[in-house]
Amino acid sequence: MTRSQPAPEDDDALIARLRARAGDPGLRFDRAGLPEAWIRERYGADHVERIRSDIVSYGSDGTVELASGREEVAAYFADAPRGPLFAPLCPADVDEAERAIGRRLPRLLRRVYTEVADGGFGPDGGLASLARGNRAPDHLWDWTSAVDVYERNRAAGTVPASWFFLTGGGCSMEWYVSLAAVDHPVLLYDADGWAADRGEDPHDGLRYATASLRRWLWTWADGDHVWEEVLAHGRAEE
Repeated sequence: MTRSQPAPEDDDALIARLRARAGDPGLRFDRAGLPEAWIRERYGADHVERIRSDIVSYGSDGTVELASGREEVAAYFADAPRGPLFAPLCPADVDEAERAIGRRLPRLLRRVYTEVADGGFGPDGGLASLARGNRAPDHLWDWTSAVDVYERNRAAGTVPASWFFLTGGGCSMEWYVSLAAVDHPVLLYDADGWAADRGEDPHDGLRYATASLRRWLWTWADGDHVWEEVLAHGRAEE
């Protein structure tokens, strides 16, 4: 699907849309986990079999993952408490993160972290936090800190210093936002897609660039999948 470039004046509407999704545990991510036992009780003993082709994954705890827009997900989380996984940051916290990385974040990304949540929602694995030490309920490890990733990448020289980590994309794929380019395009990067001993550099791992952070966030806020544009681009090149 080709999506026109959203206008900056729509940012208030975008923040409101992101806040609504981040606060709904059934819509917070691209996928949501539901207990198989609940599905069978609510929809019948054979329902899991009927939707097997739509199940994203199976958990060892008796849960299944489904796309967040499905009716089963909405029903399961209908009475769940609302609110973001992690509270928004205050502007001083974002200032501190910017001092740590030595660069300014895009204004829109600052608004996301101060008006929506400190990560813990969004495309793929969900946006990384700026702060360190955020931990989701029932998780054994802290949520990924984008500042930690930035400092680790800078020390290792694995990505350009103007790229800021947003979230993982599965396997070796990662989403970054450019802090330097006009409109701050979002970059899909394959960490295993280049090798220094072949004379390559991190730019050889770049697989796709979405026109802007604004467009990338609007795609997700509208209920679409950020990978759709990537896959459509790949088909167009064939």
